[in-house]
Amino acid sequence: MSWIALATYEQAGKRGTALVDNGRLYDLQACIAAGLQGVPAGWAQRGVEAMVREGGASDWLGDAAQSMAALVAQGKVQPLPHEGVRVVAPYVPQRIFCAASNYASHANEMGTVLAAKALSKPYMFLKLANSVVGPDDVVQLPPETGKLDWEVELAAVIGRPCRRVSVEEALDAVAFYTIVNDVTARDLNLRTDYPFKHDWFQGKCHDTFAPFGPWLVPASQIPDPQRVNLRLDVNGEPMQQDSTANMIWSVREQIAYLSTIVTLQPGDVVATGTPTGVGMGRGIFLKAGDRMVASIEGIGSIANAIEAESV
Repeated sequence: MSWIALATYEQAGKRGTALVDNGRLYDLQACIAAGLQGVPAGWAQRGVEAMVREGGASDWLGDAAQSMAALVAQGKVQPLPHEGVRVVAPYVPQRIFCAASNYASHANEMGTVLAAKALSKPYMFLKLANSVVGPDDVVQLPPETGKLDWEVELAAVIGRPCRRVSVEEALDAVAFYTIVNDVTARDLNLRTDYPFKHDWFQGKCHDTFAPFGPWLVPASQIPDPQRVNLRLDVNGEPMQQDSTANMIWSVREQIAYLSTIVTLQPGDVVATGTPTGVGMGRGIFLKAGDRMVASIEGIGSIANAIEAESV
């Protein structure tokens, strides 16, 4: 099957929806006008967020892949220009469920002692919509932290409501995959003024702390999310390199667990945990001027620079 993805772009102050064909962006409305097959009537004007929340977008996107490949091969559609066009976050999810300590190697580097899997269950927390930024957006370095860190994560985008879904059927609820960089202020994650050791809200939910994107890849193009390579570079130096095969709790197990607590809705995002190689484990942290590039096999990369927050 041809590689295809769904993106949101900005040009001259206006936003549009694009199909991504092997890394090149094509305006969706222009593709439909050129004869793209498989897209339901009226969908081009809805925008990515509406497509995701209404469900079914990954299905028609898969159906349109072959037609899109033919249009590109025949030269009937032209890619959007590089100049003046910027890829932005595909949409702003209202709920990002994040898995903590989901790779044994990462738990070890953080000094986290985990119970045996048979005696445990996933540990999940939330990031908020205010933390979402897109490709090439800056991540703000708050003055309150001296230990800003990175975490590349495979993100599963829910495509249909599900409550108490079985592990076996959990991946049927996934419409797309993309990337989340779970930026964390490590020193703000800890508290000494209360009897509660951790403060996930203070450490994880600052503005700009969740780079998200660059686009949405249909789940059909990643048939086994437990066989995907992840990588994160800082200033061109590899920091994290691992495989989702090393997760403690699989993507399907995380979704099944979450669905016992809340009804997962289309547009919800599950960030499935980060592997070893974070700054905390290395004793180095992000500073203003640094540039992170989070990459996942079969999806692409999202780059973000660090900038000191203006106060």
